[in-house]
Amino acid sequence: MDNDTLLKQFDEIEKRVERLIGACQTLETANTELANEVGRLEGELQAKSELEGHNTEVKALIRTKIDNLMERLEGVTEAGQEQ
Repeated sequence: MDNDTLLKQFDEIEKRVERLIGACQTLETANTELANEVGRLEGELQAKSELEGHNTEVKALIRTKIDNLMERLEGVTEAGQEQ
């Protein structure tokens, strides 16, 4: 092989390596962005989960209060019917 052919091949290899490095850097950037997005979404999910748990507790408290009021109303109604 002559020197001209070898230089052209090295130039082609160098261009391909540069493209690979560029692609690798692009993928690393995308990976970092996706990791940040996953972290953000996990935080949102945690907050929503905690809020859902709080809402469940509030619903149970409301249900208990309603049940107690219903029992009191039944007692008042029964006492009024006895008179």
